[in-house]
Amino acid sequence: MTYTPDELGRIAKTIRKDIILMTAEAKGGHYMSSLSCVDILVALYFSALRHNPAEPEAPDRDRMVLSKGHAAPALYAVLAECGYFPKEELLSLRRYDSRLQGHPVYHRLPGLDASSGSLGQGISTAVGIALAGKLDRKDYRVFVLLGDGECQEGQVWEAAMSAAHYRLDNLVVLIDKNDLQISGSTDGVMSLGDLGNKWRSFGWEVFEVNGHTIPDLIETLGRARATLHRPAVIIASTVKGSGVPFIENNLNYHTAPLTDDELKRALGYFG
Repeated sequence: MTYTPDELGRIAKTIRKDIILMTAEAKGGHYMSSLSCVDILVALYFSALRHNPAEPEAPDRDRMVLSKGHAAPALYAVLAECGYFPKEELLSLRRYDSRLQGHPVYHRLPGLDASSGSLGQGISTAVGIALAGKLDRKDYRVFVLLGDGECQEGQVWEAAMSAAHYRLDNLVVLIDKNDLQISGSTDGVMSLGDLGNKWRSFGWEVFEVNGHTIPDLIETLGRARATLHRPAVIIASTVKGSGVPFIENNLNYHTAPLTDDELKRALGYFG
């Protein structure tokens, strides 16, 4: 099914509302990190990713690894919107008996291709899946979403070297570059320098895009998917907490539960 930009915008708005509702019900959760990557995930799942909710284990499906696993509410909301499970289940987030834990748990929920949570490890998992695809002569693509603070982890760069060495052109990394992490700005905590040139120096094809402009994201995903003989990375500039102006770029709201008044105010941005 092909969606218009307006339709995708409405889907993104619905998903942001779901993130606020589910984290409010759970009385916690990384809603700011989830909100920043909504448009990236919408562009991916509703345009670029080859997947079918009716066949979540199809062997030739594209794979997706959420390396920034704390943004699980965003992924869960997208999967529910795609039809992998009932949307009513979103409100069970982080309950003891829920399939929707604070980080994704592989095989517990349809649509998940890996467990994740320890930052830096997801890209290694994705490299392994991509390498297996090459060895098995499969034509699926592997997408992995990282945070920019996560790129301070040494394991990310070991995986980046491996992917370039094995010419994994079936691997696309997406970086949610919102310039903030729990302790402050990424520049202040551990500067990443010129992130684009850093990935280029590791042998990757690099694309940079506004992470909240869905048509541009779709076009960039198409170019990344068509890259040959090397892996591709898309650096998407985003705003932490995007869609709820009073929490945007405000680290006081990193995971703090919203008050009743703040919840009402946040929901007011979604109609």
